[in-house]
Amino acid sequence: HTADLGLRITAPDFRTLLAEAAEAMFAAMLEDISRVLPRQARRFQLRADSHDDLLHDWLAVLLYTFHAERMLFSRFDVMVGDLAMEATAWGEPADSTRHVIDIELKAVTYHRLRVEPTGDGWLAEVIIDT
Repeated sequence: HTADLGLRITAPDFRTLLAEAAEAMFAAMLEDISRVLPRQARRFQLRADSHDDLLHDWLAVLLYTFHAERMLFSRFDVMVGDLAMEATAWGEPADSTRHVIDIELKAVTYHRLRVEPTGDGWLAEVIIDT
């Protein structure tokens, strides 16, 4: 998909997979994610019917928060339970003098979405509309 962003994430466990997927999304969006300072913490609680849905909903709520509040995040702490998660994301409001947005992300899709355990951890693939 030439007009979409595809992310492929591997991690040793599911909670790390969720944190790294969020960081990958913001790193892809921004010229330099290290310029996003962890000034404000936001808490999120999500529950879903599958690991696929949980990843989708997690990235979608972060993207919604960016669009609704222009909030950027660069650090994530995730705890997972039985198809539920609690997370804290740290970041700050977008500042055009310090944050350059390379790719405007529109929506997290279900197209080719996959989350699965592997022999040495977890794998996720997700496509985001640009």
